[in-house]
Amino acid sequence: QVALVESGGGAVQAGGSLRLSCTASGFSFRRYNMAWFRQAPGKEREFVAAIRWRTDNTYYADSVKGRFTISRDSAKSTVYLQMNSLRPEDTAVYCCAAMYSDTQALGSPLDYDYWGQGTQVTVSS
Repeated sequence: QVALVESGGGAVQAGGSLRLSCTASGFSFRRYNMAWFRQAPGKEREFVAAIRWRTDNTYYADSVKGRFTISRDSAKSTVYLQMNSLRPEDTAVYCCAAMYSDTQALGSPLDYDYWGQGTQVTVSS
């Protein structure tokens, strides 16, 4: 049974840091591109960051570039999102996602095969 389980969310003041984790099971994690998306109340789900399985190349939304870092540990079937210099506008539910395709672009949630339930991140000013 496929599962993606996020952890590490919470409440933090602006300027603080959090590290999210997403542990996968039930599929070949090493062969999947992994990503983080977020959704704030009343807004569309938006791409945050992704990492390709073949090259470990990473990609970021402009809004988080230089502040967030995505990484993966295939031995632990886990993808991480290190979030620094957090801002109130980063407040959202953060979900991890897995994509099997090696040719699709990484920014559209429609192209992902598996999703986690999400973890809440709240940044206060």
